[in-house]
Amino acid sequence: MRKTSAALATLTFAALALTGCSSSTAAFDGETCDRAAASSRALADSVTATGEIGAAPEVDIVTPLAGKKSSFADAVVGEGTVIVSESQPFLANVTTYDGTTGDEMQTTGYDRDATPPHDIAYWNQLSPALGAALQCATGGSRVVAAVTAEDLGGTADQGSVVFVFDIPEVFLSKAEGDPQFNDARGLPTVVRAPDGTPGVIIPDTPAPTETVAQTLIRGDGPIVTEDDFVVVNHTVLNWDDKQVATTTWGSASLVTAPLPEMVGATVGSQLMIIIPGEDDASAQVVVVDILGISPTAPQQQQ
Repeated sequence: MRKTSAALATLTFAALALTGCSSSTAAFDGETCDRAAASSRALADSVTATGEIGAAPEVDIVTPLAGKKSSFADAVVGEGTVIVSESQPFLANVTTYDGTTGDEMQTTGYDRDATPPHDIAYWNQLSPALGAALQCATGGSRVVAAVTAEDLGGTADQGSVVFVFDIPEVFLSKAEGDPQFNDARGLPTVVRAPDGTPGVIIPDTPAPTETVAQTLIRGDGPIVTEDDFVVVNHTVLNWDDKQVATTTWGSASLVTAPLPEMVGATVGSQLMIIIPGEDDASAQVVVVDILGISPTAPQQQQ
């Protein structure tokens, strides 16, 4: 392996460490993307990656790998959830190879229980070419991306780096399931943008004096237990001033231990939880979408 390419990938990987349907016509951030049309036939002919998804692949590269621009190809197309936004979480196991020699350079390993969820925004930190390669990919896929040294922050004479992504699971981008009827009066109303971002209308009435939990959408995924770590998007608002205190929508989703009200709920559900205020503090309204169950604990996140 050439030292220049190895050093380049080592530095960029180190920086990151610190910090079900066909995807052929899926939409990413509202725009249609056709992976079949965007994939590189030349790359598919030059790199083969075989073996089960979620285990170290057998990779063969016709070297030196030619190409003046970054490209990608799907070695395996999975039938899982589609990646439809930059902030949608998914699991990825990755191994890199020197495009000039074919030598393996680095790997994340293939232990699912040690694989934290990340998103396209995370991989864009290394190179936007990687983000482009992952748009509209599906759970269960294996994606091969050849990224030029220039797109990794290097120079043209350093050659390309081949990334082989195994994507064993893509989590939901928003709550998906059956809307639920709730007839309680004097509670907030939740509306949703097409991407799932909630808007909360808080009434001009006193907040409840006891915790209230409602299921707004009931998903059909696994049941959350108290021992799980859940992947969620949430918005928290103050009842008194009706202002958003914090939200994860539009940024990275959160991995967290479940609130007591979330235990027994199903993945895909949206809950509204109202927590009474204490010591003159405002009551808070929490709207949470349960996107999945993480194999790793929160402290293992970036």
